[in-house]
Amino acid sequence: MSEKRPLEGLRVLDFSHVLAGPFATRVLGDMGADVVKINSASRAVGANDPTHPYYLMWNRNKRALALDMANPESRPLCRALCEQADVVIDNFSVGVLDRWGVGYDAVSAVNPGVIYVQMSGMGDGGPWSKYVTYAPTIHALAGLTHMTGVPGREDIGIGFSYNDHQAGLHGAFAILAALASRQTSGRGQRVDVSQFEVGVNFAGPSLLDFFATGTKARPCGNALPYDLAAPHNVYPCLAAENPSVAEQRWIAIACMTDEQWASLKRLMGNPQWSEQAQFDGVEDRVAAAGEIDARIALWTSTQEAYVLMKACQDAGVPAGVVQDGVDLAERDPQLKAVNFLEKMADVSPVLGQTWVDHLPIHFSRTPCNGYRRVRELGEDNAAVLEDWLGLSPSEIDAAAQQGALK
Repeated sequence: MSEKRPLEGLRVLDFSHVLAGPFATRVLGDMGADVVKINSASRAVGANDPTHPYYLMWNRNKRALALDMANPESRPLCRALCEQADVVIDNFSVGVLDRWGVGYDAVSAVNPGVIYVQMSGMGDGGPWSKYVTYAPTIHALAGLTHMTGVPGREDIGIGFSYNDHQAGLHGAFAILAALASRQTSGRGQRVDVSQFEVGVNFAGPSLLDFFATGTKARPCGNALPYDLAAPHNVYPCLAAENPSVAEQRWIAIACMTDEQWASLKRLMGNPQWSEQAQFDGVEDRVAAAGEIDARIALWTSTQEAYVLMKACQDAGVPAGVVQDGVDLAERDPQLKAVNFLEKMADVSPVLGQTWVDHLPIHFSRTPCNGYRRVRELGEDNAAVLEDWLGLSPSEIDAAAQQGALK
């Protein structure tokens, strides 16, 4: 018989929005924490709307409480909830919770074990602390846009909110660390997570190279900036006649050793061009990467992508098909084998059937396989206020009549 999920009993009050903060709390909710998502009718727009794809993606396994913090009648309720929470998390601009009278200093005087996590874009302090940030601006400021493009196109960068996901993981990790500290000290603390600093962290090797040698990092596409490996690129595969961009097939091949290069040559039938002595050493192969890539592309373009991937892997050559969303959802045998994507058993009364991507962490004793749909605005008002604060139905109704719960 399995035990309870790892974080059951943990109370998390979630003021975060968009992606970074909600991703952090989604991880906690998946692992059993009672995450109460704070929203309001005035803020339930765009990515904060319960029908928006972003909201649906990042807010499962949470309960929904509507609190109109612009209404002074909501402040005492919010303060009482914070005083019962183990964790309070937000990614507002610095100081919003303090202005509402529910910041760390005020609440920790009554609830000394509370952990506050502030996940602002630039962190608390410094000349940019008030800047409004989103993934593209963080990527640009942190150097990620510059370093992840292709030569001559420093404007391309990362196309998705990579740093938001990384900041979310840092936030979840910070909460677990603060909880571990509380077990010995009995006290919570305030945790400041700068999403900008998270991004700069990923530039570590480039910063080290600059400090050690004065070398300025440049975008290098699919090449490796600090290791020698060739061939190391993405190559076209057999596609339908006159395919659209969406129908083109590609495969990544990464020969990290001379042995892997020798295996790839055998797989290609040891063509005469590959047997030239100038391609024996990795330094020479890197120098001739353009010629090698062109030759390999002629060969891969006659191969079906998945068949070629299996042949490469069977031969000991690291390779992977460049998959799209349809491939992941409908074709990938690995994801099917672990049941990574499935229909949400808890069907939404508004949106109907939705899908769930499983938490990619597998516990042997405390499995985290339960998923509840995203809740509608204020759907759990009564349940949360009764569970956390012990309010009676008449008291909850009175709060609703005062306009606090909307």
